[in-house]
Amino acid sequence: MKRSQPKWSPPSGEGKSVLRLYNSLTRQKEEFVPQSGHTITWYNCGPTVYDASHMGHARSYISFDILRRVLMDYFHYDIFYCMNITDIDDKIIVRARQNYLMDQYIQSNPSPDQIKKDVTSSLELLKAKIAKESDPDKLNMLTKMQQKVMALVDSGDAGQNVNTVRLVEIRDIMAPWLDKQKGATVTDNAIFSELPRYWEEEFHKDMVALNVLSADVLTRVSEYVPEIVEYIKKIINNGYGYESNGSVYFDTKAFDSAPNHFYAKMVPEAYGDKKALAEGEGELSVSDEAGEKRSATDFALWKASKPGEPSWESPWGKGRPGWHIECSVMASDIFGESMDIHSGGFDLKFPHHDNELAQAEAYYENDHWVRYFVHSGHLTIDGCKMSKSLKNFITIKEALKKYTSRQMRLLYLLHSWKDTLDFSEKTMDVALEYERTLNEFFLNVKDSVRNVAATGVSAFSKWTEEEVKLNERFQGKRKAIHEALCDNVDTRSSMEHIRELVSAGNSYMATARSSQRQVNRKLLMTIAEYITDMLKIFGAIPTEQSIGFPQGGAQNTNVEETVMPFLSAFASFRDNIRSLARETKQKDILSECDKVRDEVLPNLGVRLEDHEGSATVIKLVDKEELLKERAEKLKLEEKKRLEKEKKKAEQAEKDAQKEAQRRIPPSEMFKSETDKYSKFDEKGIPTHDASGVEIPKSAMKKLQKLYAAQEKKYEDFLKSQKS
Repeated sequence: MKRSQPKWSPPSGEGKSVLRLYNSLTRQKEEFVPQSGHTITWYNCGPTVYDASHMGHARSYISFDILRRVLMDYFHYDIFYCMNITDIDDKIIVRARQNYLMDQYIQSNPSPDQIKKDVTSSLELLKAKIAKESDPDKLNMLTKMQQKVMALVDSGDAGQNVNTVRLVEIRDIMAPWLDKQKGATVTDNAIFSELPRYWEEEFHKDMVALNVLSADVLTRVSEYVPEIVEYIKKIINNGYGYESNGSVYFDTKAFDSAPNHFYAKMVPEAYGDKKALAEGEGELSVSDEAGEKRSATDFALWKASKPGEPSWESPWGKGRPGWHIECSVMASDIFGESMDIHSGGFDLKFPHHDNELAQAEAYYENDHWVRYFVHSGHLTIDGCKMSKSLKNFITIKEALKKYTSRQMRLLYLLHSWKDTLDFSEKTMDVALEYERTLNEFFLNVKDSVRNVAATGVSAFSKWTEEEVKLNERFQGKRKAIHEALCDNVDTRSSMEHIRELVSAGNSYMATARSSQRQVNRKLLMTIAEYITDMLKIFGAIPTEQSIGFPQGGAQNTNVEETVMPFLSAFASFRDNIRSLARETKQKDILSECDKVRDEVLPNLGVRLEDHEGSATVIKLVDKEELLKERAEKLKLEEKKRLEKEKKKAEQAEKDAQKEAQRRIPPSEMFKSETDKYSKFDEKGIPTHDASGVEIPKSAMKKLQKLYAAQEKKYEDFLKSQKS
């Protein structure tokens, strides 16, 4: 009888984790499903370039860079990433105008009396601003500014020479005063383009320094004015915009009442928030614009030209784009009627992003211009609100003077991208310690496998119980990291799993070293390479690096393979010399071996670690880190030396006191204590206290014991003198 194969049953498998992202449109985690297969279209709100980029910008751009890398390099999506540069904005106009007027003022070379007069007038404008300010933080900042400048005026320093106006405090109050006096006279559009061009260049430099991937396409508002005009025309034609006195406004009520449309999708509770709406319109919006609007919730699509502002031609007269329309037009030009992801800072939700949505959906007559809206969390500085207007911020360049881009990225990885992050020495210390933990692990792995065969028969051996347990730990952590990344790209949990995996690896290597057996090279390398790959995906390690952090000082250069054979030969020679020196008790040679380890090699970025009974461990470490370690070691040694000297001095003093005590004849030991005793017997033992009262018997017994003890000490002293 012909036999046939039996029926095969596939394994049931476990529930497969899928990527879920927190979507601001629903305020919950949603399964991520791109609109077009494996391709993601992604628009990120870029900076308004009028000043130096700060850590608040870094919070957003590093966070989204991590998300982008994970989706691209871990989940293997094809991402088309667009970012804008806002180079037409009220803040840019005001700053450019004030800078120009301030430079003109300095070049006019005013007299000291004129400067003092103008500073006094500037103070009056500041006082008026203080009187109207309701925000307590801004009020506090303005009041301090006023006090500093008034102190300069009172001291006479405010009018010494024209360079005085370069003082930060005086520039900050004089520039707005000059702007009020002469701002309307600034008409050259070039003045308004030079400032954003400069700061955009600085922004790109900061992003390179932070290892943030550049966008696939970058759009500038100034290059899209014709498209903005056409976009607004269609919104008007669709019934959601109207012209008023040369400006064009978005009709929120018409949009909200239309079928399939909803205004303020993300933050409906903020609908009608006057303060937020006013901030969204910009600081150059005038109060009479309220009379131009049909509703207080309407916002500007096009702003009629005013003196002292750049302007472009339009069907409604000269003017410039409103802030919100800019992103709607640029993103639509690149992605069309719908995109997968739109990202930006938490503070942009309302009104900016809600208005973006309304404009685009009014243009396309759809309700899905953005499928997933993601927002990065706030950044605080030492627990306090960070604000450029409050002058409470740290620029990216300032932060990079103290920390490396990798250390800053590790800080972000150790926190959720959507929650508030505090930037402080305390939180950075955690990131620095994490970096040290990883680095030591990588160095230990390299040393452990250095003399273990990589190929051939001897490269493979039967696994021990420790290796089975380590592999189980590895597979479990690998799964946990995958689940964490599927859960809204949770790098915080992922980094904790990596830390625990590192701890398991360190324990395994320590056990192998103590039992003097070789490690399993393949297993250890697989774990180290996996951790390295994850850090590459997170952007914390250059992609060219094979294992661990790059050594030798350069981010993208790994010199280890080149220098390690020479260092290994030298370390082996040193081990033999030390062994011979111990046998022959050559202390000078041992001292020289210690000197080369402690003083010479650290200056070359090499750390040697001597272990009794095993070969010296060789580690390539950043030179500055080694010199810092050396300085700390010397500091600790000096502290120990001083403590030893102190104890020695204290002991010498005790010995001197003890010796001095021995030299006193027992008949004299109490007689110097006249504050306690007044009469003594023939031996010199007190009989009466200082007031003449006879000493009680119980006290006499104690005195007699002290006398007997001193009598013995004195006898010993006399004997020592005779010998």
